[in-house]
Amino acid sequence: MKQFISVKDVSDINALVEKALAYKADPLKDKTLGVNKRIGLLFLNPSLRTRLSTQIAAQNLGMEPIVLNVDKEGWALEFTEGAIMNGTSVEHIKDAAPILGNYFDVLCIRTFPNLQNREDDYAEKIIHQFIKYAAVPIISLESATLHPLQSLTDLITIKESVLENNVLNNKKLKVVLTWAPHIKPIPQCVANSFSEWMTAWGEADFVITHPDGYELSNEYTKGATIINDQAAALKDADFVYVKNWSSFKEYGKVVCTDANWMLTNEKLANTNKAKVMHCLPVRRNVELSDEILDGPNSLVTKEASNRVWAAQAVLAEILELINNKAK
Repeated sequence: MKQFISVKDVSDINALVEKALAYKADPLKDKTLGVNKRIGLLFLNPSLRTRLSTQIAAQNLGMEPIVLNVDKEGWALEFTEGAIMNGTSVEHIKDAAPILGNYFDVLCIRTFPNLQNREDDYAEKIIHQFIKYAAVPIISLESATLHPLQSLTDLITIKESVLENNVLNNKKLKVVLTWAPHIKPIPQCVANSFSEWMTAWGEADFVITHPDGYELSNEYTKGATIINDQAAALKDADFVYVKNWSSFKEYGKVVCTDANWMLTNEKLANTNKAKVMHCLPVRRNVELSDEILDGPNSLVTKEASNRVWAAQAVLAEILELINNKAK
């Protein structure tokens, strides 16, 4: 694995999931794999689970993680080619990224969309500029359109739960992604990414349900069944992934705030005792009810904990490639 930006960088999804679960069973089994290697974690936006889980994963492999909150501790970066830098940006990515590539063996980048201009956000200019100029492997800790480490974590959690609870019972798995209400516009990153990973995996009946106006880009949802009736979508579901996102078509806008879309135990009665997932942070009793989050169907805590093993599996793949090149 040369980089980790999307599911397209993964040659074998199931093998990567198995690798992550092996690290969960024995976190330090490759504790020397990253010895004398440094990993830089650059955050242009806030993080809790992504930051800490990636640091722990790196340390489990013997790496030295160094964190920079670029939005608070670094110079304002310019990403536009040919920019006349007479404004607020102090340093161009063409000057900063090569230096970072010399400091670190692996760079991890987290950035968000501005939700103002769809063309700009979906061009993924920031992460692609780092790839172009840093000359070291880049791992996305969330970008303008995708959150691949979260999606790998989600799939790890689903596979683990299937193994532990014998969910299948000789039938194909049904996984539902359902839109949830929120108080402000939220990016499509997690929903895009989960859809991309589920359709690429291809081992479940994957259904997306949302109110009219919240259709995601077909680039990520092609192959999924899309239903605007939440109750119909939830019928016989084994896993329900809850997430809010703003409109893709009317970019960044909130076109519906229907509180009835919040998932409750009453709605779960129509499922196959479905396990419920959410990437966190979650607005309690807006996106998800207390009764679900604190109840037996919730996988939310396990899902967040599995972030370490997702990051460790990805880092190990990249380190193996680096080490093989050095031989």
